[in-house]
Amino acid sequence: MVLPTGEASGWVAVRNGAVVEVAESPLPGERVVELADDEVLLPGLVDTHVHVNDPGRAEWEGFATATRAAAAGGVTTLVDMPLNSVPPTTDLAALALKRAVARERIHVDVGFWGGAVPGNLGNLVALHEAGVFGFKCFLSPSGVDEFGHLDPDELAGALRLLHGIGALMIVHAEDPALVSDTEGRRYADFLASRPRAAENTAIETLIAAARRADARVHVLHLSSSDALPMLAAARRDGVRVTAETCPHYLTLRAEDVPDGATRFKCCPPIRESANQDLLWRGLAEGVVDCVVSDHSPSTVELKATGDFGTAWGGIAGLQLGLPAMWTEASARGVPLAEVVRWMSSAPADLIGLRHKGRLAPGHDADLCVFAPDETFTVDPAALHHRNPVTAYAGRTLRGVVRSTWLRGHEVSTEPRGRLLVRGLA
Repeated sequence: MVLPTGEASGWVAVRNGAVVEVAESPLPGERVVELADDEVLLPGLVDTHVHVNDPGRAEWEGFATATRAAAAGGVTTLVDMPLNSVPPTTDLAALALKRAVARERIHVDVGFWGGAVPGNLGNLVALHEAGVFGFKCFLSPSGVDEFGHLDPDELAGALRLLHGIGALMIVHAEDPALVSDTEGRRYADFLASRPRAAENTAIETLIAAARRADARVHVLHLSSSDALPMLAAARRDGVRVTAETCPHYLTLRAEDVPDGATRFKCCPPIRESANQDLLWRGLAEGVVDCVVSDHSPSTVELKATGDFGTAWGGIAGLQLGLPAMWTEASARGVPLAEVVRWMSSAPADLIGLRHKGRLAPGHDADLCVFAPDETFTVDPAALHHRNPVTAYAGRTLRGVVRSTWLRGHEVSTEPRGRLLVRGLA
């Protein structure tokens, strides 16, 4: 099993949905579950970056399919983004609607981010008090009209407010002045339209604003390795900034994306292998804190257009993050315990989920039974995602999730997930 201290053999005792003891020797119990020789017990993963798109665009995903896919991928907790649902989670009414839609349909535990958009500054305190885990904003157009982006002055005002209430701002950081429109089938053209400089400049702006406001900020889906030195320097200076990256940036490479293969389109884009190597170094050195999916699916009709200008920009990878990461990590000599830390305890710590992300007494008995040496070939039609399209199609991945347990119960067809509230989770 993978413990906070590393890999070990032993036994885990569970009572009333929580881990009560971890021991080297067998423990008594009403029921005993023994793992096969090729299986490892992991804490359930925590994915703090998922677009469920429900209500309003449930044909893109939805709570039932998203949480089934999460469980099939070893994810026991996810936090839903405030877009691309309709309405977006930018006021109390939208949050209440989203919770009502999710409540009886979720197979894993689910929390919610609020949204910070132009004109809703007056809603943020109420959303914070209602238990969202923080607020997401964009510094460039989001891709949907109902979720606008903040200009530098609006960002500064929001950060001053969030500093006062102790809330976290998570940020899609690309500079709109450095992003250009593109069209056509060539991936090289799309990549050039969203250069590293767009991320670097926006992150520089964010760091400066966070420094002035003494606000806590988090950079979403980092793809530009150029930004790593400025993030490291800002943290040394005391700026409260953290960062995440995603499995697709760590496992997929621009050189391998065929023209017309719009299943690979995401924003910011998948970059070159040399850039990827530096992202891995940033993780190893602690400049990047965690790895989360940024699962952002759509219908096949919107995604598989063959035109990088018109296709929806998002990777469907919620079910595949762990095997994708382990495939690449094991090839690079990175131990499984590190992957688990990046994908479980680190995102739980980011949002203050004190009882998630670790195999340790007092934590929820959220468990993943993982066969790290078994391989499989990705068949999109076999995934639990609502739409059978993913950038990992046809790839052979290492590591199979054989079962997932939520608070001591194996996840099955019966929804057992709970809605999570910041401060009470």
